[in-house]
Amino acid sequence: MIDLSIKIGHLNMKNPVMTASGTFGYGEEYRDFLDLGRLGGIVVKAVTGNNRDGNAYPRMAETPSGMLNSVGLQNKGVDYFVKEIYPLIKDFDTNVIVNISGSTIEEYVAVAEKINELENIPAIELNISCPNVKQGGMAFGTISSTATEVTAAVRKVYKKDLIVKLSPNVTSIQEMAKAVVDGGADIISLINTLLGMAIDADKRRPVLSTVTGGLSGPAIKPVALRMVWQVSKAVKVPVIGMGGIMNATDAIEFILAGASAVQVGTANFIDPGVTMKIVEGIEAWCGLHKVGSVKELVGGLIS
Repeated sequence: MIDLSIKIGHLNMKNPVMTASGTFGYGEEYRDFLDLGRLGGIVVKAVTGNNRDGNAYPRMAETPSGMLNSVGLQNKGVDYFVKEIYPLIKDFDTNVIVNISGSTIEEYVAVAEKINELENIPAIELNISCPNVKQGGMAFGTISSTATEVTAAVRKVYKKDLIVKLSPNVTSIQEMAKAVVDGGADIISLINTLLGMAIDADKRRPVLSTVTGGLSGPAIKPVALRMVWQVSKAVKVPVIGMGGIMNATDAIEFILAGASAVQVGTANFIDPGVTMKIVEGIEAWCGLHKVGSVKELVGGLIS
């Protein structure tokens, strides 16, 4: 028997495979495609203090080996989440984690306080790395002092596991990782999308209404692997890796680079059942290579 279980912070996970925020809705939308209870965890779409309509269309575009998005954190706000969404997802037999975002530190804190009261949410993912909102988001994740400040402010009011999601759009990813650990992060997840753009040459116009957006998919995997490897060496807290994971081999590579778990994002749009295929693929890989526990692989890169 191969042991796929992993513990990150206080999160006991059946396996290291999670879904990435913004690519899996609230989980409820995928129940017809897979058994959610077989996943290590689900990270639901971003929740903010108040309703956000998101950015104007068009806000998604396919690119070579990836996609651009500028959705802009569309959601109905934390109160709607608590009243309408939480009752639907609170009994999922997996770790349900809420991604939270805001335009000000005060908004982050207010959202975290309300999520803290939800018994069946064991962790939040602090999104200080979204490149698709005009205020907040990535602004907090590109300057180390502000990253520490917002993390520390949320840490004061949030009593369970605090995951902080880092932006790759920085000069030193190690510096940002250390900054959020200094602020009280229990776990770090990375990477969020890379800032990019697409142009319609015939129209001589940008494809996205916002001109730029976040690039995800296989195209960003080499950057993501490098950053996960660097961060895992720079800090002592667990790391969750993401960025272009399409199959089990991709997931294994992130774990070898130092990730204790992975999040699958863009691949969900291509195949709604891909996460379970990745879980099964990791198990098969471990069997083939005579690895008894996935824990043996974390940071196991030979260099």
